[in-house]
Amino acid sequence: MMPGSLFTLTGATALVTGGAGIYGSCISEALAEAGAHVIIASRDLESCERMAAALTAAGYNASADHYDQADENSVLAMRDRLQSRFQKIDVLVNNSVARPMRRYEDPLQAWRDSMDVNAAGLFAVSRAFLEIMIHTGAGSIINVGSIQSVAAPDFRNYEGTSMSTPPDYHFHKHGLIGLTRYLAALAGPRGVRVNAISPGGAETSETSATFRENYCRRVFLGRMARPEDIKGAVVFLASAASAYITGQNIVIDGGYTC
Repeated sequence: MMPGSLFTLTGATALVTGGAGIYGSCISEALAEAGAHVIIASRDLESCERMAAALTAAGYNASADHYDQADENSVLAMRDRLQSRFQKIDVLVNNSVARPMRRYEDPLQAWRDSMDVNAAGLFAVSRAFLEIMIHTGAGSIINVGSIQSVAAPDFRNYEGTSMSTPPDYHFHKHGLIGLTRYLAALAGPRGVRVNAISPGGAETSETSATFRENYCRRVFLGRMARPEDIKGAVVFLASAASAYITGQNIVIDGGYTC
């Protein structure tokens, strides 16, 4: 195959959970641009429909669905709907994340609520769609981690701000890498690849100037991550360009964790 054709996703069906969020919208756009029909799903069906409509208006193939990641029955119902409509799912991007816990001091129930979505829910989605991929003998799962998947928090980043970083996020993002490797070992002999990406802190319009300055002191490239920074890695892991890669985590952080 020519190098350019290795990255095409023409004819593929890709599901992006949380596909209308900060990184999710960019991931959905990247997969659609590569030729896939992208299904954008989360609890907020209206946001997913807006994102799908924007991609469709730009000439790409996209649709919306909804589910509750804390409810396995909801996950399985979405799987059944999509399997009935598309017969196969070639790419799953696990991007959805809940943030019920904001600080170390928060009630323990916030931790439990987080694990329902970010641990048990992530596994429920992965297992449900892995079943389809194993049946067809092919597929790529991409788990979206974070620099918090591979490094301890640097609390100096939050000095002079009202922000903090909660412990549950580090727990489930580290666990996501372990699950990636487990599923890669399980699914590899069945023709399915499972990898992860770990982006650095996202630059948004709401980012505190103080936090940005603190954070960027540690980044070799001197800036925070932009949504488009992860497009290439996602298409790479979704496509034949990475056909011999599984169980890996690509860190996209401008050098923050080096």
